[in-house]
Amino acid sequence: MSVTAEQVKKLREISGAPMMECKRALDEAQGDMEQAFTVLRKRGMATAAKKAGRTTAEGVVGSYIHAGGKIGVLVEVNCESDFVARHEMFQQMAHDVAMQICATDPRFIRKEDVTAEVLEREKEVLRAQAAASGKPSAVLDRIVEGRLDKFYEDNCLYEQHFIKDSGSSLTVGELIASNITKFGENITVSRFSRFKVGEAAGKPGAEPAAEPTAAKTDE
Repeated sequence: MSVTAEQVKKLREISGAPMMECKRALDEAQGDMEQAFTVLRKRGMATAAKKAGRTTAEGVVGSYIHAGGKIGVLVEVNCESDFVARHEMFQQMAHDVAMQICATDPRFIRKEDVTAEVLEREKEVLRAQAAASGKPSAVLDRIVEGRLDKFYEDNCLYEQHFIKDSGSSLTVGELIASNITKFGENITVSRFSRFKVGEAAGKPGAEPAAEPTAAKTDE
């Protein structure tokens, strides 16, 4: 079927991808908007993987203060050039990531940042829950691995659904990947701090971060 200019415009608004990329995705998806969006997401992740090893020495510190001034976030988002760092859309992305952190309170940036101690403890809890529900022991490990996806989504920034795009399943990691495609540079979130009035750093029960990238002042 023929793809219209209106469809291309709408997909660009949803994804932020270049017009020609939107046109190609819609052609591939035969005009199906949801499928075209999925095509763009996959391409973005592939591009991000290719650029993952490139040094990101530039960037900005994004910030967000929640209404009432009770919660605030600082996040460092890095890129390869000062030109991209000064771009309005890049700075808006850093602000959006800070807002995401404010709303969802992740403990880690990527699932690879989850410490072995935390991961093993979570697996023990999930295994006990599965066993208590009567699941046979032969399938417990498979059940635990399946349920870890929810743990990562709750605790790892890149795995979380992007709160400003509630109409789709776009994750923060995919948001960043789409911006890597858009700017042609590697982009990473390197660290963040989340402050909440009344919660001191190192509060009892908090999980210490294994790496600086996962450091949080209220953990």
